[in-house]
Amino acid sequence: MPIDLALGDRAYSSWSLRGWLLFDAFGIPVRTHFARLYTEAFPALLQDYAPARTVPAMKLDDGTVVADSLAIAEELASRFPEAGIWPAAPRARAVARQLAAEMHSGFTALRGDCAMNLRVSYTESAPSEAVLADLARLEAVWAWARAESDSGTPWLSGAYSAADAFFAPVAGRLAGYNLPVGEAAAAYVEAHLHHPSFRRWRAMGLVDGPDQPVYAKPYPTRAWPGPEPLAAQAVVAGPSVNAACPYSGDPVTHFLEMDGRVWGFCNAFCRDKTVADPEAWPAFMKMVRAV
Repeated sequence: MPIDLALGDRAYSSWSLRGWLLFDAFGIPVRTHFARLYTEAFPALLQDYAPARTVPAMKLDDGTVVADSLAIAEELASRFPEAGIWPAAPRARAVARQLAAEMHSGFTALRGDCAMNLRVSYTESAPSEAVLADLARLEAVWAWARAESDSGTPWLSGAYSAADAFFAPVAGRLAGYNLPVGEAAAAYVEAHLHHPSFRRWRAMGLVDGPDQPVYAKPYPTRAWPGPEPLAAQAVVAGPSVNAACPYSGDPVTHFLEMDGRVWGFCNAFCRDKTVADPEAWPAFMKMVRAV
């Protein structure tokens, strides 16, 4: 039975992103429940996850609630040891745990001044001295982790781990606020922007509701620095190549056009998340390539 996971706005809730990545990036089944921040729906959602007061919060099949992303990571690692949430090698695992813990409690200037907003990227954002100090610390611990773990991958401790999931929103902040870091740190950010789970989350975040005005910043904008999506657009009607939604298998009711062909989906959200980044969705691309 899938685990239930309470989450907030995909574009803005950095902690929700961490929690969701602990499932999606490691192939753990989950049933997600969303509520928009700063609305009555948010505390109403969390009533079912007492004593949790924040997201993410998960409810296990026996009714046990585990709140806080670090606790969720540890509990999932215990229940799904084959998923590889933490590195198998003891030294790399120790490094990854240290990194996740520091991210969980540190970098307060970066988190406070540069709230995550995956819907926009700025040409510059005038980072404060405190933010610049956090960036220097990030570069130092990322370099240390790769050296200690002898990582030969784009990730901090070898294979993608919970430590990387915890720094994914930081990568989103560095990309969104165009913050100054060196070549190695920039490459790590780039790896996150190309990661399939990160791309899926951002695609959903672009279309799951209107902008939250509280996150707006008075800086000039630029194109998002991640991979450029394939060109697709919503259309009002079919007929479509496919009769069943590639995600649910249900009959199609909403449509998009890509490369001169029309494809169908079972609801507007399935269609719109696909329009936002078609290549982020393996089930859709498999269907497209099969025709």
